[in-house]
Amino acid sequence: MTSAKIIPFNPLDKRHLGESVGQAMLRQPVIPIATLENFEGAGVYAIYYRGDFPAYEAIARKNQDQNFVAPIYVGKAVPKGARKGVDLEASPGKVLFNRLTQHKRSIEEASNLEIADFHCRYLIVDDIWIPLGESLLIAKFDPLWNKLIDGFGNHDPGKGRHAGLRPRWDVLHPGRPWADRCQPRGETAEQIIGEARDYLRNNPPPDDSTMITT
Repeated sequence: MTSAKIIPFNPLDKRHLGESVGQAMLRQPVIPIATLENFEGAGVYAIYYRGDFPAYEAIARKNQDQNFVAPIYVGKAVPKGARKGVDLEASPGKVLFNRLTQHKRSIEEASNLEIADFHCRYLIVDDIWIPLGESLLIAKFDPLWNKLIDGFGNHDPGKGRHAGLRPRWDVLHPGRPWADRCQPRGETAEQIIGEARDYLRNNPPPDDSTMITT
């Protein structure tokens, strides 16, 4: 009888490093996005919803009574030039605050969402660990706006660049002026709501956000 191969624990394995970032983010306080105050740094974040939009009932139910366990979106903000190997010691500026502020504006512009229904938590972290932490968080939570309803994090493509299709997020939540200039999609809001309900039925939000394992 052969013995099972035991793989030694490696604290520097990229999965364990990603778990460490993710766990640290989930220990941060949750704050209403509407009350976000100016700060500096880059990092990862999660956005939580607990309103009454029909497609998100399963998510909102998990996030009641201060039990924020089911993010609707997970994202990151890295300093300019991070992908090009620019000065590693340069200050990241306010990239994380600016990213969350962009999301706040998108929610406020949507005709069928209320900013008071959204909260967030974030972690300021060294640049090199940001993509790893984001990947692990998305893998754990399968956030709806990451996996199915794309476009929440999109920017205005700029003048003369609206030939692409309108993001699915904007079909469901109209109001961003730049998205109205994009080309219409074939899907209707009702179809996307049906897909969202099916997705959440097949990928139910977790009951506990305290552990990330791979």
